[in-house]
Amino acid sequence: MTAQDHPGGDLTGKVALVTGSSRGLGRHYALELARHGADVAIHDLDGAAAARFGEAESGEAVADEVRALGRGSGFFAADLTNAAQTAGLITDVIEAFGQLDILVNNAGGDIGAQTPRPEPNDALDIDPDDIRAVVDNNVLTTMYACKYAGRHMRERRTGRIVNVGSVAGHLPARNGLIYAAAKAANSHYTRCLAEQLRPYDVNVNCIAPTATYTGRFRATREVADQSDRSRLQRVAEPADMASIVLFLVGPASARLTGETIVSW
Repeated sequence: MTAQDHPGGDLTGKVALVTGSSRGLGRHYALELARHGADVAIHDLDGAAAARFGEAESGEAVADEVRALGRGSGFFAADLTNAAQTAGLITDVIEAFGQLDILVNNAGGDIGAQTPRPEPNDALDIDPDDIRAVVDNNVLTTMYACKYAGRHMRERRTGRIVNVGSVAGHLPARNGLIYAAAKAANSHYTRCLAEQLRPYDVNVNCIAPTATYTGRFRATREVADQSDRSRLQRVAEPADMASIVLFLVGPASARLTGETIVSW
């Protein structure tokens, strides 16, 4: 099946950058875009990040997966909480591929300053360093990437940006509530940025995934047997979320901007 045959639309000729894409949902987003014809830049904090939860050997190995689909790719390392490194990432991708049409701001997570997750993880007893880490990793990373990629898209008067929130940002939370608040911020930032870029034909939308099986999810949580639940009650599969991202960057969503699709 060629890219043109896919119901999600043909992305041939498009260049995508998916942040945090050497692992987790980001890897699945990147591969889905490649299957539909896009050249995809793979990014993570460093090349070894992919192996931390056994999802890939390295960031470059994920780029090889994209190349195996017949698409152009490359691995780029950058700390997106650092504005200068983020600007450098966007510049490097544009220089390598000639343009940037799609940005998926996937990098983030409920990650502590020194631990896989903050502990305690509430509002009152959480370590201040963990508050900063969660906000930096989820809000600043999105804002910096949008700032620098958005300038390029504004100049070219075309582009798609997909920010990644979370269903946690749309529900009251007692645990992980700094993360939930950060993801809620991403949704509102999406709506505001969409208004700024509307005159330049740049679509900005957000996906808020529900709990989804990834290597990190399996390593940090225990899930009870769900065989007695319906498909819409179970923990989601990565392909479920990747199909929504594909919709947001494809032709079917050409008139959609400033919205958040929440997967309950």
